[in-house]
Order: sequence, then structure tokens, then C-alpha cells
Amino acid sequence: MIDLKTLSRTQLIDWTTARGHSAYRGRQIFAWLYRPRITKFAQMTDISKKFRVELEKVARISTLPYTIKETSTDGTMKYGFKLTDGHIIESVLIPEEDRNTLCVSSQVGCAMGCKFCLTGTMGFTRNLDPAEIVGQIISVMEDLEDLGMGSVTNLVFMGMGEPLANFDNLITSLEILLDDLGLSYSSRRTTVSTCGLAPKIIELGERIGVNLAISLHGADDAIRSELMPVNKTYPLKEVIAACIKYPLQKRKRIMFEYILLKGVNDSDEDARKLAKLLRPIPCKINLLPCNEAPELPFQKPSGNRVHAFQKILRDLDYTVFIRTSRGDDISAACGQLANKHT
Repeated sequence: MIDLKTLSRTQLIDWTTARGHSAYRGRQIFAWLYRPRITKFAQMTDISKKFRVELEKVARISTLPYTIKETSTDGTMKYGFKLTDGHIIESVLIPEEDRNTLCVSSQVGCAMGCKFCLTGTMGFTRNLDPAEIVGQIISVMEDLEDLGMGSVTNLVFMGMGEPLANFDNLITSLEILLDDLGLSYSSRRTTVSTCGLAPKIIELGERIGVNLAISLHGADDAIRSELMPVNKTYPLKEVIAACIKYPLQKRKRIMFEYILLKGVNDSDEDARKLAKLLRPIPCKINLLPCNEAPELPFQKPSGNRVHAFQKILRDLDYTVFIRTSRGDDISAACGQLANKHT
């Protein structure tokens, strides 16, 4: 029995026409799934009862209600979702004055093994399907509506897992999210983050236009390979080349994420190397003082060191932000998502 929420509009139309119905019926069904967000075929009031009975026999409409919710003292909310096979994934809502940003997961666990990330300590279990990816967003949207907090305005694929390692399901999810008959998000408010799967960076740009963020965290191959095993497969030269080829929307830049680890990658020389490395790319830089955890061997640099690193980059004409950690009291900050509820 097929879950219709695993299909993009095009895929749903193909499925409908293969069953002898018109493409128009496929568009109708797709719109029902996301515009009023119905959960039962009986609610599709402009589709014949005969067709609805047929749909009941061969298809289903999944939902993904959250089973765990924690709220930080700073307002950050972490949602836990129990999947049909019993695994739990997490996503994080970061409310701000002018936006609500949801950090979305794409896998159960992660195979990348980045040394500073708790999710990597879980190992990899499986990919999420499009219904499980989009389901996180719908569930949080509905919770915010119930709370009178508006809706999710910005999406960042920076939760559990490496999005580009789940490429086909990611693309289908993005097609649903950006579709005018789907959830109708703007590509300018949707960001996909990757640790550097160079060939998939190029393919993402060819397939769908969204913002790109690169988890960099090292300005030379020696340091980056030590922190991020993926760099041994796709070294910096290949990652930078892929970023140069990535098609950017007008006035848009690639975001480079750089976690600062005390005594590892936070020196003045590291800052100058980073500036030289990124010179060919229209970009901005997010500096993230690391979120410490007992399971990890890294420490956060001092505030003076962080600002000195930022100043070197700014003096070389880069736009550089220092990201304030959010939700660390509920293990919802960057690099802290690790399934403790399984």
C-alpha cells in the first residue's frame, strides 16, 4: 500500500494516470494532501465516492505527530518523532522576532562520523522517506498554529543526518515543499547543509534552486580530515570546485559553517587560511563556538579568541557572523542532536 505523501506532484500524477485516471485527479489529490492538509480520503469532497473507495484499498495518507517535546529557557523547542519502525528522530524550532526556523532531519543517525557531532556517535540506521521528512514540518506547523505562534517560515536541513546522502528522497521532499500546491515554501527561505559530498552539491544545484550551506570546520585538508572523515573522499579542492559551480540566485551567497574548537582550528593562521580558501566564492561565514558535551573531546574557545578570529576575516572583507548557541540546555544546539529516547 503506497503512502501518497512519499510522492511529489509529478510522481502522484504519474501514479494516478497509471491507474487509468486523469492527470487532473492527481493534481486534486496532491493539493488536498498539503493545502488543507487532510488526513482521510473521505475529506476529498470533490473526488467521486467510487474513486475514494479505490484509494482506500491501494493507498494511505501518513501523519507524523510528535511524541516528545522539550522547550529551552531561550524558547527553542525540540520535537521528537517516533517512526513506524520504532526509531526516533528530532527536529528543532528556533523562534525569533521575525521568523520561525525549523532544523529538519533527513536520516536516522548519520554515517559521516564528524568528530565534533553527537549525531555521528549514533552511527547510521536508515534514510528518511519524503513523508517522514515533510511530516516533521507539517507537525511543527500545526503545533505553532495551535500555540498562536504563526507558522514555520524558514527551513534548514541541518538536523540529524547528511541530506545529500539521502539525495533522491531529499529532492522529492524539496519538490513537495516548494510546490505551489504543496507547502509553497520559498526557495530563498530553504537551506540545505552538507558536510561536502562534492558531486551531489553540483547535482543539487542542477536539480533544484535552494540555499546552500557547507559544514567546513577546517581550512586545510590535514585538520579537516582529522575532524571530518568525508574530507578523505572529497578533499577541500573538490568541495570548493563544486561550490564555484553551484548556481546562486541573485544576491545570494553560499553559507560556510565553521565550528571553532579550542586549540584545534581557531588560530589567527587558521583564519587567514580560511580567507584564502574561500576567496573565489560569493559567501558569508557562520562561526560557531563548539557546544561542549561529555562525550566529545573538544572545548569552546574564549570569547576574545572567537572575536579575534572574526576580526581577521572581516578585515579581509568577509561577512562573518558569530552564531549564538540556542537550546543547549535541552541538547538541541548544533551538533547535539543524538537520540537519547530510543
